[in-house]
Amino acid sequence: MEFANQLIFMGGALLLVSILAGVLSSRIGAPLLLVFLGLGMFFGEDGPFGISFDNFDLAYLVGSLALAIILFDGGLRTPLKSIRVAWAPASLLATLGVLITAGLTGLFAWAVLDFGLVPSLLVGSIVGSTDAAAVFLLLHQRGMDLKRRVGTTLEVESGVNDPMAIFLTITLAELVSSGTTDITWDIARSFLLQLGVGAAFGLLGGYALTWVVNKLELAPGLYPVFVIAGALVVFGGAQQLEGSGFLAVYLAGIVAGNKRLRANQLIRRFHDGIAWVCQIGMFLMLGFLVTPSNLLPDLLPAGLIALGLMFIARPVAVLLCLAPFNFSREERLFIAWVGLRGAVPIFLAIIPLLQGVVGGCSSSTLPSWWCSAR
Repeated sequence: MEFANQLIFMGGALLLVSILAGVLSSRIGAPLLLVFLGLGMFFGEDGPFGISFDNFDLAYLVGSLALAIILFDGGLRTPLKSIRVAWAPASLLATLGVLITAGLTGLFAWAVLDFGLVPSLLVGSIVGSTDAAAVFLLLHQRGMDLKRRVGTTLEVESGVNDPMAIFLTITLAELVSSGTTDITWDIARSFLLQLGVGAAFGLLGGYALTWVVNKLELAPGLYPVFVIAGALVVFGGAQQLEGSGFLAVYLAGIVAGNKRLRANQLIRRFHDGIAWVCQIGMFLMLGFLVTPSNLLPDLLPAGLIALGLMFIARPVAVLLCLAPFNFSREERLFIAWVGLRGAVPIFLAIIPLLQGVVGGCSSSTLPSWWCSAR
């Protein structure tokens, strides 16, 4: 019982500190989500309280739930008329753009790290997609006055590019763990199945959720709870059918957000709050997973890879993908620079651990911090 009381106290205190730190960071212009991640690292294993957390299965579960809710909230806030002008460039960035970014970043990792090409490409795939939480927060909380197509392109890209990054990460992790480099038709079929099932389930789920909400007579406070439960059903259902739950829940949010809903303002306010809690909780938890002292030996190569990602891989991918569209040079540079990475790469880095890729550490196929994570 004493441990439970301490856990409740620490959880509430961490949430309060995170919110207050967020208020302070917004005043001085510090990246808000980075503050939450930093707090998690500060209170973690190397910090004054020495909180040790290495349950990667729980971290993957909590991260999946948090990302699903954040994506659904982002979909709720995305007007359909904006998507019409941005779906083509955003879709290209979310597929081909992720592939190019992951490939080029993987080559940088191959050049600076002492392991093979496939593990290097695995590193590139983990950081290949932009982060929905970071992009949504930057564009909405900073009140940027952007052209609608530019802002919507960034939002839609960050909402739908996770399936490609997850697919690449899982595929390459399986190749590393099995020791093979054969890419078969089954891999391509799996990717198409994820996109197709995820899109279909998300659209149908969004329409079904909207219809049910408008037909039900509930207490006002239950409508937001029902909607978030429905969003999680869409996410989990798509995953069960081997589709992309992240794509499904984002599309379901877009459908529901562009329909007339009962208790619409109440639903939106509730989801705004719960999305904030998910962002804070997810970044704190991912910060707990990181042991800063273990990162020191890999700080220089990781920094070089990050520079390659920011200044070469992402800009090249954006310039190639947006070449067919009428974006100005300044808009392309802005889209390239605001391809923010956040919790998703840390979340995706858990997948190789869960798939047993750590078994290859003895052959120096993975960096030391990865191998010592457990």
